[in-house]
Amino acid sequence: MKKVILITGTSTGLGLKASILLAKQGHKVYATMRNLDKKELLLKEAAEANVDIGLLRLDVQDLQSIKEAVATIIEKEGQLDVLINNAGAGFARNTEQATEEELQWVTDVNYHGVVRCVNAVLPQMRKQKSGHIINVTSVGGLVGQPFNELYCAAKFAVEGYTESLALILPKYFGINITAVEPGGISTEFFNSAAKITFGETGMPDDEYAPIFQAYLSSMQSRAAASQESTFQTPEEVAEVLLNVMNDPNPPVRTRTSAWGEEFCTLKTMADPDGTKLRDQVIAQNLD
Repeated sequence: MKKVILITGTSTGLGLKASILLAKQGHKVYATMRNLDKKELLLKEAAEANVDIGLLRLDVQDLQSIKEAVATIIEKEGQLDVLINNAGAGFARNTEQATEEELQWVTDVNYHGVVRCVNAVLPQMRKQKSGHIINVTSVGGLVGQPFNELYCAAKFAVEGYTESLALILPKYFGINITAVEPGGISTEFFNSAAKITFGETGMPDDEYAPIFQAYLSSMQSRAAASQESTFQTPEEVAEVLLNVMNDPNPPVRTRTSAWGEEFCTLKTMADPDGTKLRDQVIAQNLD
């Protein structure tokens, strides 16, 4: 069945590849990005794939742009079936080194932006009594990472937000919600995170520097290793998004690779997809 899909953060990487894949499946995809000047790569790949993709400006830090994008889709299509919250930004700097502005920015992009988009689509999905919200989080939303305290905290927040909404939305409104948790994705994300982190001045020469260098060397070694070890291609993760969207009984959460499953085992072994805990909390509090 054709679905109307809104995806955030589609200028590169996972958002771009997911837009193309879902459009090739016959769905009506509205790809959104903060800066429409970066649309050329998406348009090029859409043309090569011979698919039609709607393109809208949406900045997850700009509530008005979110409301306008959602209103445009509903006006044109009369429905909105899937929201994929993909927009996000990496940030690898110790909490002592981060400025107040950086703290606010990392949290706003990676957590508040998700909440804004969910709030914007819920009225239409509740009206339809159907829909699926897919929040792209990270294994860093389950397991803390060195020098990623602020990023992981924001992703942990999205996990808690998703888990809590999963207690209400499916049961009372027919709206599914899932957290999709990639490990590393071999896109511009890592390079972008490094640029944001280091800026013009580079890593501060302080007591954290040798520890950070060891962490960075480990990351670079894993990135250079085979894709099967840690880092997936955006196409591989896009396939997971497609499978989750097509699942008649979608999970509350899912990892996207064998590496991710192993990495998170100590957090997830009792309830890998989150549905046992969801059902238990519902039974204790809502039934």
